[in-house]
Amino acid sequence: MSGQLRIYTVMPGLLDEWVQRWRTLVVPLRRQFGFKITGSWVDRSLDQHIWVVFYTGPSSFEEANAAYWASPERVAMNLNPRDYLVSEVTRQVETVL
Repeated sequence: MSGQLRIYTVMPGLLDEWVQRWRTLVVPLRRQFGFKITGSWVDRSLDQHIWVVFYTGPSSFEEANAAYWASPERVAMNLNPRDYLVSEVTRQVETVL
């Protein structure tokens, strides 16, 4: 199974707000689109939100991700990551255990 490890550095003072909006808006919609989020953590000392997301549906991760971002539900969410994130690191990962 392949997926992504995502490390977001959040603007100072916005980490809790970001995580709350991510948890209540992004997570349910990601699941609706067939994604599985296997973990989510914060590193308060670095203002970082770290999470792992997998997709095992009929299309590729990239195709499912594009469909998620293009969906009317995602657009209506009115959550622009640029309003919260300083930087984003995304790594492709594969399950070995």
